[in-house]
Formats: sequence, C-alpha cells, structure tokens
Amino acid sequence: MRAESRKTSRRKFLKESSWGVAAASALAIAGSGQDQKAKAVPSGIGAIVLLGPPGAGKSVQGRRLSEQHSIPVISTGDLLRDHVKRATPLGLQVDPYMKAGKLVPDSLMTPILEDRLSQHDCERGFVLDGYPRTLAQAEGLDALLKKKGVASHVLLLDVPTERLLKLLAGRRVCPRCNRSYNIHFQPPKKEGVCDADGEALVQRPDDKEEVILRRLETYAKETQPVIDTYSRQGRMIRINGSQTPEQVAAEIEAKLAAP
Repeated sequence: MRAESRKTSRRKFLKESSWGVAAASALAIAGSGQDQKAKAVPSGIGAIVLLGPPGAGKSVQGRRLSEQHSIPVISTGDLLRDHVKRATPLGLQVDPYMKAGKLVPDSLMTPILEDRLSQHDCERGFVLDGYPRTLAQAEGLDALLKKKGVASHVLLLDVPTERLLKLLAGRRVCPRCNRSYNIHFQPPKKEGVCDADGEALVQRPDDKEEVILRRLETYAKETQPVIDTYSRQGRMIRINGSQTPEQVAAEIEAKLAAP
C-alpha cells in the first residue's frame, strides 16, 4: 500500500503541480532571451544569486564561481545543516523543517545570513546558493544589498522535474568520507559501497522520493513569485541546467560577461 501511495503521489505531482508546469513553461529553457539582461563582469563582481529547484546543481556551479572569481560561496543549506549538526539553538529550531522538506522561516534564516554577509571575505562579492526562496526574502535581500551598495546578478538553473527526481532520489552518500554518488548518473564501482573506503552508502532522509516531492511542491509554491518578480524586473539570467556541469559553467560565464 505504501509503495502504491508513493506512485500515486508521484503521478499526481508530475501532472498537477505548478513546478511540473513551470518546468515546461514558466522556467523556459535558457535561450528564450526574453529577460536575460546581464551586465559586464566587474573586478568586484558583487552578489551572484543562484536560483533553481533542489538538485539543479547550484552547489557545483557555486563552487566553480567561487574559484573563478575568488569570492566565497554561501549556501544557506550548508549553513543550516552545519547548525543542525552542531545542535546550536538555531539548528534545533531548523531541524524539524529540514526533515519535513519545508522552507526554513525567514525569522530563523535572515539573522544568520546577514551576519555572514558582513564578514570580510564578502567585500569583493559572493555567491548565494539557493537564496532567496521567498518573495519576502528577495525583498529583504534587495534592501540589504542596496544598503551595502552591492550590485547583483540573478541566475536561474532550469532542470526538468523528471531529471530532478532521478538526481535526488538516486543520490547516495558515504557516511565516513561524505563522498556523493548517484545510482543513475554516477554509480560506485561496486553497488552500495564507497569507492574510497568501502563503507556502505546511505540515502539521506531528505533524499527519499516522498520528501523530494514535498520539497519540489514547496519550491514551486514559495519560489515562483521570486522568479516572476525578477523576470518582470528584467534581472533574470536563465541557464539550461540539463547540460553537463562544464557546459553550464560556460553558459554562466558567457551571460555574466554579456553587455
């Protein structure tokens, strides 16, 4: 019964959810050219905002941008997971939201982000991985960047829903060395075993398909207004996230440098 319920939920989500529709329409594949207004990249690049659904590859591209431009990449997910792991007061409040696949309230997220952006290594610029996720966060971020006099570049990584499900539900992690695999796209040499240390691979609780479906539903509901707003303002740079990481990186650099 549980397996049948998951299949029914999955079919319903892919057919009816706003994100399933957005994958084919609202988040059109890069190249539409409708709202791509990129500015020339300055020596101090400012804020690079990386948007996209869970599993779109924001972390990979964030690290590459960090290395390319010598600026820090700030992943709100990593910041929150670190607090959960260390069982800080913030982490204890965040943990239930993350396990349920829900967005963390702004009242918990905003203070830790503002403190991070005030640090010295953010003076030349920084990459925000997956933030803002709500319209309130976007408005708050705009106000903060305006106060600091920091320009921003908003990138959207677009990946179809079916591929996202394989990317996320297929992910396996080594609990000893944290090396990540994917049973569909990057499997280990021996099924279920880490190549590096022979440890049995595990699936994180938030990588279960039922949790992923909730995360995508939440993303579509909460983040689509952010995408729509940036698009209306002519600030959105759309990137085809279904390409190889190298191709995605090349498209990002080309569009950041475009007049």
